[in-house]
Amino acid sequence: MLLGAHVSVAGGLHQAPLSGKRLGCSTIQIFTRNQRQWKARTLTAAEIEGFRSAIQSCGLESIVSHDSYLINLASPNKINLQRSREAFQDEVDRCDLLGISCLIFHPGSHLGSGEKEGLRRVADSLNWILDHRCQSATKLLIETTAGQGTNLGYKFEHLAEILCQIKKSSRMGICLDTCHLFAAGYDLRMVPAYKRTMKQLDDIVGLAQVKAIHLNDSMNELGSRVDRHENIGRGRMGLGAFHLLVNEEQFRDVPMILETPGGEDGYRRDLATLRDLLQPKFKKRQR
Repeated sequence: MLLGAHVSVAGGLHQAPLSGKRLGCSTIQIFTRNQRQWKARTLTAAEIEGFRSAIQSCGLESIVSHDSYLINLASPNKINLQRSREAFQDEVDRCDLLGISCLIFHPGSHLGSGEKEGLRRVADSLNWILDHRCQSATKLLIETTAGQGTNLGYKFEHLAEILCQIKKSSRMGICLDTCHLFAAGYDLRMVPAYKRTMKQLDDIVGLAQVKAIHLNDSMNELGSRVDRHENIGRGRMGLGAFHLLVNEEQFRDVPMILETPGGEDGYRRDLATLRDLLQPKFKKRQR
């Protein structure tokens, strides 16, 4: 089982793998640029080499990135849409330079133009990006959302509708966020509910499309449509869902990333909780 956390790049990109090693992670997630600014500084050769060397020396098995929160591939505003596409293209380039296998992103917000049109624009944006970066090795993973406001991606049907419009489907996948799923109304807490949700996911999107999972408890109730992360076992989801997920054979080689509160101390507690939930056959890969 690949367990890890979203770690900071403060002090330089090369610090992120060191943070992951310090936490005992086998996988990490990072931002490759300031996620709250449009303009990104170009990566230097020294930064790229330093990051790649740190990954190798720290023995991490998987690295994923999350894109900037400013990007909206569903925007009905032509200027903002093109700006988002170009910024996302830069995110892909940075992942390729750094050797990061997957780029996770929120599908975007339709901003009142309607879900169908919004989903079409997301698919068009992804096709544009894939055409412009046809040699890229980075997989693009659509993240499930809680469904706040006009955000897309809170239904499995949204993911399926986007994916079915992508020409180069082998470059795509999805990222499940447990807090987002729960807030969107997908229950994972007990075996019957977990099995129903997984069957829905498999029937509509396909379990094989799951290439990453964000492990977050939820501060809010099932179906609240509010995205508020909580530490593992301390929120409304409890430990049941996480016990089922970390022992799911289908997800054995899927990176599972924490985005929970509390910094490194919070991550240490949550990672220890998750490891305690692992069945013996899944513990072999843990540090």
